[in-house]
Amino acid sequence: MKKIEAIIKPFKLEEVKEALSSIGIQGLTVSEVKGFGRQRGHTELYRGAEYVVDFLPKVKIELVISDDDVDRAVEAITSSAKTGRIGDGKIFVFDLNQAIRIRTGETGDQAV
Repeated sequence: MKKIEAIIKPFKLEEVKEALSSIGIQGLTVSEVKGFGRQRGHTELYRGAEYVVDFLPKVKIELVISDDDVDRAVEAITSSAKTGRIGDGKIFVFDLNQAIRIRTGETGDQAV
């Protein structure tokens, strides 16, 4: 099993969700997060005063899938979240040792 975490632009969330759904991936967790990478934030003007916005709004998607589905899921996220501009985000893939469904007690791939 693998855990995928993807940090994407907020307006791309619906496209990513549809892309994952179209390949049969069901179940994901979405969190609103703030951060910066290479773009290092930007400056904004508010009521005549300029200030630096260090942390930009992003969306973090987390999903747990079987090893067989990893490449398809990464491709679906990449193709649907890409704008070609800086700040498109990152995808992280982790090995997952154990998953347990609380309701039934199922473990491993059956819990996913």
